[in-house]
Amino acid sequence: MDFNYSPKEEAFRKEVRDWLAEHKKELPDWWGRDDIEGPELDSSEYHQFSLWWHRKLYDAGFVGISWPEEHGGRGATILEQVVFNEEMARSRVPGPTNQIGIGWCGPTIMSAGTEEQKKRFLPKILSAEEIWCQGFSEPEAGSDMANAQTRAVKDGDDYVVNGQKVWTSGGHFSDWAILLARTDPDAPKHRGLSYFLLDMHAPGVTVRPLRQITGHAEFNEMFLDDVRIPKSLMVGEENKGWYVAMGTLEFERSGVGASVMRENTVQDIIEVMKTMVRGARPLSEDPVLRQVIAQLYIECNVSKYLGLRALTGQLRGTPPGPETSVGSVFGMELQQRLQAFAMQIQGPYSGLMRGSKYAVAQGKWQYIFLRSRGNTIETGTSEIKRNIIAQRTLGLPR
Repeated sequence: MDFNYSPKEEAFRKEVRDWLAEHKKELPDWWGRDDIEGPELDSSEYHQFSLWWHRKLYDAGFVGISWPEEHGGRGATILEQVVFNEEMARSRVPGPTNQIGIGWCGPTIMSAGTEEQKKRFLPKILSAEEIWCQGFSEPEAGSDMANAQTRAVKDGDDYVVNGQKVWTSGGHFSDWAILLARTDPDAPKHRGLSYFLLDMHAPGVTVRPLRQITGHAEFNEMFLDDVRIPKSLMVGEENKGWYVAMGTLEFERSGVGASVMRENTVQDIIEVMKTMVRGARPLSEDPVLRQVIAQLYIECNVSKYLGLRALTGQLRGTPPGPETSVGSVFGMELQQRLQAFAMQIQGPYSGLMRGSKYAVAQGKWQYIFLRSRGNTIETGTSEIKRNIIAQRTLGLPR
């Protein structure tokens, strides 16, 4: 592929850089600082900060860059979205919020929803007036999504839903959810599911935050007790929700721009190595550790080019497919290797969390290391993704 950007894309890059140069200074003092303690990531204060910054990006035309104009987007190219992601990562500023809505729910509604659903939901997804979450996983059907047992029974113009979902990221701040529920219990498990849009404020919906190993409550469990969903909020056909959900997961695994953030992580680790001393010299001069950091930088570039290969397919009109699992599983496991190395170089300081005056970077690395444990579970486990690669990309038998 051609790695050069067109004059139009470079002009857009300048627009983004100029806007960031003007507005980055409006961010609070604690953003991007290791010496100032900011609000907890799962707090209402941080959520309100995210909405405030999102509104600035939205007003500037930087949310839904590649979405069609008729749905509230900018109508730009996928490459311009890539340019935006690169510049945001390089400037180390927060991106838009409502990522599940913008990245997964919106594209699914665009591709499989009715015209009424598109008009009702897409503009408010972009503006973050309505925050979205995902109701797929269940306690007894984590990565085996087709084994979902949440039931939806038709009752007049509604479906009455009962069941439980888990690992619902951001559910405690969400207004709507995409929901997978079983509408035909007698059909084979992949063929009896339907895909719904769920009002999180509807009677019978209960959300309970789950405390993670990080100490935060980013995920939730969701209980559905006789929740009524109008049939107009079904996406696609009854009992064919599995195929709609598979499209959602391909959008979920096809994000671009993460490679720049991982390169930032490598640079940050190098800065930590410069401050950590072993014997009479900083760790950044240790030849063995230099080889490790060089290998990690190489792997960051491997991740980048895997993403570019998937991007090439999209530019040629091919929707995200099973090949996105290759980049996803590699990138998620790379993130874990990066964070494990960050812990290694800190030695005894690696055990110090936020709140200790001796913690490196206010305990930032400890939080990210613990959070990275979930990387190979979310968006489907590494085992599930390897099965997808084996069966759907390499053509191997089940």
